[in-house]
Amino acid sequence: QVQLVESGGGLVQAGGSLRLSCAASGRTSSSYVMGWFRQAPGKEREFVVCISWSGGTTYYTHSVKGRFTISRDNAKNTVYLQMNSLKPEDTAVYYCAARKGSGTYVLPTDYYYWGQGTQVTVSS
Repeated sequence: QVQLVESGGGLVQAGGSLRLSCAASGRTSSSYVMGWFRQAPGKEREFVVCISWSGGTTYYTHSVKGRFTISRDNAKNTVYLQMNSLKPEDTAVYYCAARKGSGTYVLPTDYYYWGQGTQVTVSS
């Protein structure tokens, strides 16, 4: 089992930045792909970005390319999501997710473990 805890959400003006963190605990010795998803009110949970165990492979959804950056520090069992140039449409609850594997996984059903989410609100 892996437990995930997100932090770093908050309220920011459009054009601002936030850095989300996802701390993993439990059976973290295995190689896990980590992903970030988000869910706005009344909408389905959508894929944002994922990163391989080594950090060498990342995949972003089109709407955040060039603005968001994912990274990981395996020594700290932590994944980060740096979000710049935030827009009101980025407002959502952001979830961290994990699964074993080495591919690119973009569906919520691809992931085994989930955090509780952290709210990001971008005001116009």
